[in-house]
Amino acid sequence: MYAVVRTGGKQMRVSPGEVVDIELVAGNPGDRLELSEVLLVGGDALKVGSPLVAGAKVIATIQAETKGPRVKGMKYKRRKRYKIRLGHRQHYTRVKIDAIEV
Repeated sequence: MYAVVRTGGKQMRVSPGEVVDIELVAGNPGDRLELSEVLLVGGDALKVGSPLVAGAKVIATIQAETKGPRVKGMKYKRRKRYKIRLGHRQHYTRVKIDAIEV
């Protein structure tokens, strides 16, 4: 069984027992998290929502807070003595998918 959920403005396919990184959500490691924006549930019978599947939710447990890869950028204007370097690391919450309830 699998589901497509929307969290943090992104969609991802999840299955029970899987560990995924989602956009940062409030909570401590060990807390239960309920993802209620389920767009699709697959398995024996496919259920597609319009836009959400009614009554479906994904139960997850927060594992840790992590950071994504370092992204480097630079701005430069020639002949103006202007140069600036930028860096960014996105914060994520690592969750373990426990169950998909329909």
